[in-house]
Amino acid sequence: DRVVATLGVSHEDTITVGSNIASSLIKLELWDDAKTLLGDQLLPAARRSLGADHDYTLDLNRQLAMALLDDPRRTRGDLLEAETIMQDVLQRRRRVFGRAHPNTHIAERALSEVRAQLAQEETPHA
Repeated sequence: DRVVATLGVSHEDTITVGSNIASSLIKLELWDDAKTLLGDQLLPAARRSLGADHDYTLDLNRQLAMALLDDPRRTRGDLLEAETIMQDVLQRRRRVFGRAHPNTHIAERALSEVRAQLAQEETPHA
């Protein structure tokens, strides 16, 4: 609260602190809180102040996609949303940072993980 009051919700440091809180919420498996913080608060602020192609904004998108993926109550719609998010992140990372950048490789792995879960859900269970 003090960071937001001092710097404002759209300041890069505030977004960084928020990202750290979201990571903690994910580790604590507080999925709804993490998704709300990321999707409703941090991402809009990051897009507005840093831009959609900024490294922090792209990482917040990846965090949201992984929260959607890892939530044990996820739906097929959540997986499809995670796939859409990660396709966008990967496209932006390739364009802005290049194919060889380490964060581009992280995005590739994340998209592969989402697609593997989608494929697994489509496979009939015996």
